Amino acid sequence: MSTLTDFIRDTPFGQGIRWASSARMFRYPEEEPDFLLLHPYIRAVEEGGLSTENENDSDSPEKKQTAHPPDQTSQGHNLVSWYSNSDPANPSNWSMGKKAWVHASINYYAFAIYMASSIYTPAAPELIRIWDISVTVSSLGLGIFVLGYGIGPLLFGPLSEIPAIGRSSVYLVTQFLFLVLSVPTALANNAAGFMVLRFLQGFFGAPALCIAGGTIGDITAPLWLPFMLYVYAFCPLAGPSLGPLIAGFSVPVKGWRWSMWEIVWSVGLSFVSMMFVPETSAATILYRRANRLRDLTSIESYRSQSEIDHQHTSASLIVKNSLFIPWKINGLDPSVLFTSLYCALVYCIFYSFFEVFPLVYMDMYGMNYGEMGLIYLAVLTAVVVGGVPYLGFIHFFVNKATKEGRKIQPETRLVPALVASLFMPTGLFLFAWTSDPRFHWIVPTIGVFLASGAVCIIIQSVFVYIALAYPAYVSSLLAANTFCRAVLALAAVLWSGPLYHDLGVGRGTSILGGLCGGCIIGVFVLWHWGHALRARSRFAVSG
Repeated sequence: MSTLTDFIRDTPFGQGIRWASSARMFRYPEEEPDFLLLHPYIRAVEEGGLSTENENDSDSPEKKQTAHPPDQTSQGHNLVSWYSNSDPANPSNWSMGKKAWVHASINYYAFAIYMASSIYTPAAPELIRIWDISVTVSSLGLGIFVLGYGIGPLLFGPLSEIPAIGRSSVYLVTQFLFLVLSVPTALANNAAGFMVLRFLQGFFGAPALCIAGGTIGDITAPLWLPFMLYVYAFCPLAGPSLGPLIAGFSVPVKGWRWSMWEIVWSVGLSFVSMMFVPETSAATILYRRANRLRDLTSIESYRSQSEIDHQHTSASLIVKNSLFIPWKINGLDPSVLFTSLYCALVYCIFYSFFEVFPLVYMDMYGMNYGEMGLIYLAVLTAVVVGGVPYLGFIHFFVNKATKEGRKIQPETRLVPALVASLFMPTGLFLFAWTSDPRFHWIVPTIGVFLASGAVCIIIQSVFVYIALAYPAYVSSLLAANTFCRAVLALAAVLWSGPLYHDLGVGRGTSILGGLCGGCIIGVFVLWHWGHALRARSRFAVSG
């Protein structure tokens, strides 16, 4: 029973009950009347004049073996850390069931938000007719949503790293605002208001993109982290892929508003589940523990490390770190600039599928929206199949080397991307020149399969490379990378229609395939000479 109580206490639901009951319910150990400070904390407390357990209790061998003494900084702060190696408050020590619940909730959250981006596409033709708008304007319903969740990480990512805020607070507030805005979106009566609301939906859905990976990292052992992150990476591709499939069958029967209500239902279910996801940020958990110890002992010297690190953090510094530094690095470091542009290119190609698929599978092969939506299952299959060699590389090479104590250079993590970069143009050229009624529809779909699997592996490999090569700036660089991908995805949605209308599917897609073919050289250069480029960079780690 106590385990369940501890689980609920750290969730937004439990914190709400604590606030409503003035902390009389779901109390922390430090708030219980019989709470005794562990031995290493006693000296500071006695200096403050607060009585603690008797000397015999404080000398308990069991307590001495399990408690970590709080280090004291040069400023006189007593650092608050975990009470023991097995401290149940440490997310690394949570039970498998608790971790599985967090994983499931986070992955579904990402799936629901990303599905909300593309579920709109089957409704676009009806809106063109009802609101008398152009095809390009109707495409904004998808593109501007993507732009919103590209801008959001620049704000919500840094906010979630502030110990006093944490991840759960950002999840809860943004999901609530997303749901509130989804109702008028479904009831909109004009294109301008609808597009503004779609942008805000994407903006407040951004934490599923920029924070969820951090949550997974909080609770996952290092050797298992690549596997769990790949499962998470599956959801942002599964969501946009299944959105048109779901709406493709419902919109022709129920109308365009039905697709917007499906967003409310799917994200509403996620909101309920996230109400029962506990805070996973160690910085926030220890910050709150330090607050409770100060309340208990009346000694202000208790501080968590993150609290000390952020005590001089100002709003202007947060803005500088999130808005200016990543662009400075992109401008001065060619390796980072290439990864940003390459990820943006493959991402925009993925979103161009939503514009070109109707031209191929509906106009050429005579499918309806529901049948065309089934083609997106090729994307899901590609991500699953592509994960087998990628995770095999992680397990049999990377993890094996780690266990043996061998150091792996960041460029080695680009090997899967190097292979995938060959499949990207191959798939695009196959799709380009077999999208014709003379060929069975499965042939261009194989091209979609090859390109989609490559997109996931390329982005996954590049993100790992950035994290290892630029650890001091990883959060800012990934946020900037996300912004670049979102901007180019918006552009892709807008220019795909004119591109394919003027040049045709074959030539238009071949241009994209040619660009990806040229990027193979860039990936090879980064893999082969990346260590030399890092040695010259003032931002990357060398050696």
